[in-house]
Amino acid sequence: MIALVSPSTNSSSFLLTGFSGLEQQYPWISVPFSTIYAVVLLGNCLVLYVIWTEPSLHQPMFYFLAMLAITDLCMGLSTVNTVLGILLGLIQKISLDSCITQAYFIHGLSFMESSVLLTMAFDRYIAICNPLRYSSILTNSRIIKIGLTILGRSFFFITPPIICLKYFHYCRPHILSHSFCLHQDLLRLACSDIRFNSYYALMLVICTLLLDAVLILFSYVLILKSVLAIASREERHKSFQTCISHVCAVLVFYIPIISLTMVHRFGKHLSPVVHVLMGNIYILFPPLMNPIIYSVKIQQIRSRMLRLFSLKIC
Repeated sequence: MIALVSPSTNSSSFLLTGFSGLEQQYPWISVPFSTIYAVVLLGNCLVLYVIWTEPSLHQPMFYFLAMLAITDLCMGLSTVNTVLGILLGLIQKISLDSCITQAYFIHGLSFMESSVLLTMAFDRYIAICNPLRYSSILTNSRIIKIGLTILGRSFFFITPPIICLKYFHYCRPHILSHSFCLHQDLLRLACSDIRFNSYYALMLVICTLLLDAVLILFSYVLILKSVLAIASREERHKSFQTCISHVCAVLVFYIPIISLTMVHRFGKHLSPVVHVLMGNIYILFPPLMNPIIYSVKIQQIRSRMLRLFSLKIC
């Protein structure tokens, strides 16, 4: 299959990489992946439905949770066609334009998830450290402005390097490292001057993912300081409980990113299957786990879902 891809041409299609050496097991591998995508889509849609239909959940905290669910839902939709397409034998290649579009949405949605998690940390900080002004600070109009800012921040600044991908000359074998397209993967195949894309992408990661992580950590230092100053042990426990679900969501997002970075940086000797698996974990783990975390840890969501399922059964 690799021999079919010429390194000397700038063909407009790229070969997607599945689990090399396990092609005979693809029908079996497709079963858990199909199940994961079904849970991602149904779980996040269910969270959105519960928030939409339950008036008591029309609060800033749940509006931000809805933003997170929308982001996770879109992440699942942006990769389902290539990941399951390879496993089901429906596709093997992807056009350059489709690849660039997919990379745009994957990276944009990753930045969006980071921004939403930062906003949720700010929400918890206000709720715990300044509860009397919570409703006056996080008004509906301000939440809409925050949502639009997150959208612009996530997708506007990644546009220049993504557009540049269209005009690069790809003279190396058109074989991608994953079953979906990433900016750094296309750069690896380009023979053009990629310095702008490399430096710009690095600065973008520092100014978004890294900065967001630092600000989230800083907000929890302030939250911890405020909670420890509370005299009542019961109140301290209640305050900590409101943050657990968000802390879990932050870990679920950042641990796969760090793990994938470590594998790419230090795991060049590892099997390509490990790289593909880590890439899929990076894409699918947060959208899979977030609805489960919030359904289990947030009592309002849990009780509404239980009531919804009991009505369905009846």
